[in-house]
Amino acid sequence: MRKIHYILIVLLLAVAEVLLVAVRQPAHNVPREMKVLCIGNSFSIDAVENNLVELAAERGIDLTVGNLYIGGCSLERHAMNMRGDSAVYSYRLMRNPLRLSPQKGESDCPDVQDMTCERIVTDSVSILWALASDEWDVVTMQQASHYSGQWFTYEPWLSELIDSVRLHIQDKTKIYWYMTWAYQQDAKHPAFVPNYNGSQAYMYDEILGCNRQVLANHPFDGFIPGGIAVQQARATKLGDTFCRDGYHLSYTCGRYLMACLWLEVLTGQSAVGCTFMPEGMTAEERRIVQQVAHRAATQRP
Repeated sequence: MRKIHYILIVLLLAVAEVLLVAVRQPAHNVPREMKVLCIGNSFSIDAVENNLVELAAERGIDLTVGNLYIGGCSLERHAMNMRGDSAVYSYRLMRNPLRLSPQKGESDCPDVQDMTCERIVTDSVSILWALASDEWDVVTMQQASHYSGQWFTYEPWLSELIDSVRLHIQDKTKIYWYMTWAYQQDAKHPAFVPNYNGSQAYMYDEILGCNRQVLANHPFDGFIPGGIAVQQARATKLGDTFCRDGYHLSYTCGRYLMACLWLEVLTGQSAVGCTFMPEGMTAEERRIVQQVAHRAATQRP
């Protein structure tokens, strides 16, 4: 009898501990729908044009993503395009073709493993056009990768871009900063040697320094630590394999890592445990990448 009493007491204490943790950590309000616009380049393609909409659907979130793309586009060029209302972007819209109903949650979500997000490309649009095309919840900004560790390339262009965008968005719209990553150690990018001595470690340190200054100088509503996530992923047993050409992310683990990270930062929902993954990726790789993204999501430079 005493043994039974002891077991019951242990079980009750365990339940009480679980309830106490739940009280200390209030549930995140999961958005049923979210619309995100990226003022970006090829590094935003790596982040949002594959996997992200599908991962959000698995978490019961109807995500729409617009990506304003010019290859290698810098903050200076974005600011000048905004100033001149230049219609020079390829606008790529990704959304969930299943259009989740407000009643559906992740438990009764359609089979996202077999789902391909709807993708619509419109050429020759301007930033102003894209800002006015929908009621965005988040607008993201980033520096071109080859300038990402050179502070003199950030200002006054970043300040001008922020101020200009704020004039054309709703009060509810948040502005997020997206940190890009250092190149793979064997990268052949033409800026790698002249700008960063051909050193991944040096480039990463310089990117960290620039991002510290960005966050210190500008009250962004959110921060997406892409560079931190990639560098931490390289420290796993997967190694320095997250880029397909030395700087753009690989089509499997690299892009999946960034999509998991964006999911966590944008929605507050953990990527850990999501079943969706791109073709060619293993379950072990998925587990490692999800855990890295989860740890990195709340980190700062």
